[in-house]
Amino acid sequence: MVHTTLSAPPAAPSLLHRATRLGAGLADVWADMNWIVRFTAVLGLVLVVLALAAPLIAPFDPNAQSLLSRLKPPMGLAGAKDGYLLGTDELGRDILSRCLHGLRLTLGVALLGAVIGLLLGGSLGLFAGIAGGRVDDLIMSLVDIQIAVPFTLVALLTVALLGGDLTVLIAVLGIAYWEQYARITRGEVLRLREMPFIEAARAAGASGWRIAVKHILPNLVSPLVVVFTVNISNIVLLESTLSFLGLGLRPPTATLGAMVGMGRDYLPSAPWIVAAPALLILLVTFVIQMLGDFLRDRTDVRLRER
Repeated sequence: MVHTTLSAPPAAPSLLHRATRLGAGLADVWADMNWIVRFTAVLGLVLVVLALAAPLIAPFDPNAQSLLSRLKPPMGLAGAKDGYLLGTDELGRDILSRCLHGLRLTLGVALLGAVIGLLLGGSLGLFAGIAGGRVDDLIMSLVDIQIAVPFTLVALLTVALLGGDLTVLIAVLGIAYWEQYARITRGEVLRLREMPFIEAARAAGASGWRIAVKHILPNLVSPLVVVFTVNISNIVLLESTLSFLGLGLRPPTATLGAMVGMGRDYLPSAPWIVAAPALLILLVTFVIQMLGDFLRDRTDVRLRER
């Protein structure tokens, strides 16, 4: 007589165990960084913390006006007013407070727009590469149309007709670069589906959905990470362009591009109005590009095997 014993299922990893594994993974990532990437990562973390904590650390209401304090220079310059570290704008509003809230809004809008573009373009590209035939032709025709038409003009027309509402702005930015995700995803799918491991999975009876999720998607991480990070920078610049032209969020909402746009008339006499938000736009794009290159190198298996 054969006796069988039923073993208990393995316990789920505890929260402490998961935190330990996450800490070890972050330590490993940190060890792979050179000093430039580490500095960039710390700078990016500082920018994110400043954006998230903007309502708590901003010294003034970003929309509070004081015409008696208008065009005051930053602290340390002649004519500066106590408490206004970066000076005031043409309406007497604190530039530091507006920069913090503008950074918060610009980063949030850019991140949401990039995620929408990734989901839309990645899904269509994956579907086109797997389905092929007329579906592939239709999706790629839409991609060609998107590429042929200058999207900045489309964005200007859309925002001008529908208004500078936050939802409209996020939707416009979300469809700005979806064709890049679609093209890269489709190309990678066409390459991967002829690989031996895909043929083996197909011969073993795996469904198309399982092949896409288990075997193709993990190999798309590296190229999509690069496109995602580049597009965040592009969306930041696009949002800044729309706001600079007066087609972004309605005043007095502070965004970095809107601050640059409204301060351009005062650039000869009060350059600090433009300098602070322009510097933040530069720092955000620099951090995203540097971290995107690092993530690309780390997630690309072919580069790590060299």
